[in-house]
Amino acid sequence: MCWPHRPWDRGGGMVLRCLIVDDSPGFREAIHVLLEAQGIEVVGGAGSVAEALAQIAELRPDVMLIDLDLGGESGLALARRIHDGAVGAIPKVILISTHDEWDFADLIEGTHAVGFLSKTSISAAAIRRTLTAQSPD
Repeated sequence: MCWPHRPWDRGGGMVLRCLIVDDSPGFREAIHVLLEAQGIEVVGGAGSVAEALAQIAELRPDVMLIDLDLGGESGLALARRIHDGAVGAIPKVILISTHDEWDFADLIEGTHAVGFLSKTSISAAAIRRTLTAQSPD
């Protein structure tokens, strides 16, 4: 069977697989519960760049939500490493933050992330809209 280009846009087809990268375990858990309730399979969570890189090959997420600020590490640097092929298969990256997107617009653009979501606006619908907006028809 030939699957459409956008597995997350099938109207009941394949479930979108998501990896959450944030240094706050409480935030990861809250978003995990929210997204699972809204039909996104959260395959894992990482609190650091090293944990995220280790989980990508094993868990093979379709999309990653990556916090811009991972404590002492940079979510921007992680997004660049993913795009540069440092991890094999390249999942779509959506950067997240409590900060306004415009505070980091130039930096975000250089990462090849497919989009940005404020942490307060994260939902399955927002993730799907972000992925669909960047995908060719």
